[in-house]
Amino acid sequence: MMKISSQLLFILPLALGVGIAMAFQTAINAQFREHLHSPLQAAFLSFLVGTVILAFLVYFQDVSKPNLSELSNIPWYLWIGGCLGVYAISMSIYTAPKLGFLTFSGLVIFGQLVISMLLDHFGWIGTDKTPINWQRLLGGIIIFIGVLLTLQR
Repeated sequence: MMKISSQLLFILPLALGVGIAMAFQTAINAQFREHLHSPLQAAFLSFLVGTVILAFLVYFQDVSKPNLSELSNIPWYLWIGGCLGVYAISMSIYTAPKLGFLTFSGLVIFGQLVISMLLDHFGWIGTDKTPINWQRLLGGIIIFIGVLLTLQR
């Protein structure tokens, strides 16, 4: 059981904000696609804007910047994150308008829950191990039932 703390009360709205931002991002990028006629071009321009903002923030961040030697020591599989981002953004632009935003979001959340349970349970990619229990499994099943219900339009 998670303990309620001031830090948790600060973090919960931030995490909720990620979900809100992702839903808006998907809807905005789908509209972007309509103007550009390509999910890849829409994803590219979305990433470009994000890259410019991140470059600005990193430039002014008060921490040391890695050199080429430090970058070359990063395990190869950690570089896959950018590829996963390209897949996630491009496929959301392509599929969300076809599925509807509610069904799309439900499927995304369900996919995140399933892989998150497995990451936690097995401690993959350096995560802390947290076994799957009946409460977590039931939560995943309830989300899946919710996704099935959203298919009814």
